[in-house]
Amino acid sequence: MTSNAFIRRSANGDDKVPQTRLGVWQRHSSIILVAVASGGLLIGLVLLWQDTRYSGLVWTVATLAVLGSLLVQVFGALRRGDVGLDIVAALSMSAAIAFGEPLAGNVVGLMYASGQLLEAFAEGRARREMTALMGRVSHSAMRYSASGLEEIAISLIRPGDRLLIRQGEVLPVDGIVSGDAATLDMAALTGESLPQPVSPGAEALSGSTCIGAAFDLVANRIAAESTYAGIVRLVEAAQASKAPIVRMADRFAMGFLLLTIAMAGSAWYLSADPIRALAVLVVATPCPLILAVPVAIISGMSRAAKIGVLVKNGGMLETLARVQTAILDKTGTLTHGQAAVIDIRTTATFTADEVLEAAASLDQASGHVVAAALVRAATGKGLRLSKPEKVAETPGTGIEGCVDGKKVVVGGSGFVRRTSGGDDPRSLVTPAMRTSLTVAVAIDGKLAGVIVLQDQVRADARSVLNAFRAAGIRKIVLASGDRAEIAQAVGAELGMDAVLGDLTPEGKVAAVRAEARNGTVMMVGDGVNDAPALAAADIGVAMGARGTASSSEAAGVVLLVDELGPLAKAVAIARRSRRIALQSVSAGLALSIGAMVAAAFGYMQPVEGAILQEVIDVAVILNALRALR
Repeated sequence: MTSNAFIRRSANGDDKVPQTRLGVWQRHSSIILVAVASGGLLIGLVLLWQDTRYSGLVWTVATLAVLGSLLVQVFGALRRGDVGLDIVAALSMSAAIAFGEPLAGNVVGLMYASGQLLEAFAEGRARREMTALMGRVSHSAMRYSASGLEEIAISLIRPGDRLLIRQGEVLPVDGIVSGDAATLDMAALTGESLPQPVSPGAEALSGSTCIGAAFDLVANRIAAESTYAGIVRLVEAAQASKAPIVRMADRFAMGFLLLTIAMAGSAWYLSADPIRALAVLVVATPCPLILAVPVAIISGMSRAAKIGVLVKNGGMLETLARVQTAILDKTGTLTHGQAAVIDIRTTATFTADEVLEAAASLDQASGHVVAAALVRAATGKGLRLSKPEKVAETPGTGIEGCVDGKKVVVGGSGFVRRTSGGDDPRSLVTPAMRTSLTVAVAIDGKLAGVIVLQDQVRADARSVLNAFRAAGIRKIVLASGDRAEIAQAVGAELGMDAVLGDLTPEGKVAAVRAEARNGTVMMVGDGVNDAPALAAADIGVAMGARGTASSSEAAGVVLLVDELGPLAKAVAIARRSRRIALQSVSAGLALSIGAMVAAAFGYMQPVEGAILQEVIDVAVILNALRALR
């Protein structure tokens, strides 16, 4: 098929992005060729009752119209080094004209043109979920300015701009909800049909639709760097890809072409009847290999996109279908990637709220991730945070300063012990807490307590791992850069087949390569440190479209939602799509070869063969479309 392009608007509002593959002209040209071939067939049949010479001429002209278009495609493919089964169609139409069988040639032309139209329709339907993403790109936004509201192109939005999002509008950029809460439809991103409430101060993603009252959004990214723009770019790359199973079909095409020519030549030689050779060529045109496989693969990609799993190309979908071992990072993958306060142990002099309030007040002056977790916990409980003064922070060790006239020290056990009169914070730590992160707090030179934090395991993690196994993954490995004892605790909780801790990025790569000896490996991660392992694996999966650019770039699959559940479903979808593609190819080839044998022995005329082959093609395409369900 030809690859025509037309221009559509890009994710940042610029008219620059070409869309290839089944372009507008190709769909229109297929309709025109079907009209010419069917019109010629009908007119020829009417004229047949009056003068066979004119009917033959009409059939020949209609056949030549389709043949001319087909030859342009064949020569274009040959220049690119592609040898496909379109050659068989060209040979059968040429032979029909040469051997004085214009009716057979017209039928072949009609069936070939209608087959291309059917393929265009099927592939277009299969891409529907992915293409629907493109149509949701916003082109303008309402921005607050000194003079009031102004409508601007989304390419002009800058971080910090305050936007008004009205009911029914699609969010043009990622941002923080300000003022009133927002009610969003996130189905385009996550597949979730229920409205999602977003509280003030929480982030809302571009591509979501406001289905509640209007609200204000403070942009925190430009349009080109927002979540939805990244998704659109990934979709564009996915739509332009070609799966290995499709390339495998191309390789089979050469063998099938040679078999077809050999059978046609042998039938002609042994029977001295060129019509038998023509019948063999006709019944082999076109082959299910060039129809069913891409339809099934693209259907699988579209189905995965609908549930929030973006497979970058068809090759990755096929690889996903063959995964035997899954290696998962811990932080941000099996866990939420954010430490949360799970317990506060205090001395007799202080209460838990006093310890947390003092620590969080001081930690407002720190940029450490643990400090952010303490501030989040305190504000979540409604505690009053005071302004810290005389702050001194020792990176990686602790922080000290004054809060409400009291000397407060927050940090590791050793750091706090030196400033708390010798009391050992470890005396408050139980054996069960040793696999969690602990932060000691001293107030006015006395040990006040220990705050226990933990990056909690996702609620759906165990069920997702069970779903992986149900989908056919044989081994699941936890690979973490955290301390070995923490990794072991998480692995034991989730029932992992193997647990690896204290891993550097190089160590994760080594783990991937070690498992690759046992079959296809999938690596799932979210951070910069996971990018090398994602690239080294047979297929890498990046958590969340908002993850680090390096991990999304290295991965072949990107989860558009911050959860693992859809990935297990995507593995099952990939396996089913590949199975359906192979079923379609096997059944289609078997039926085609059987019909070719019948034609070679004279049991089938060229017109009958053309009709039978079209029935076979329609059957395998309909079978391939099952991948959409």
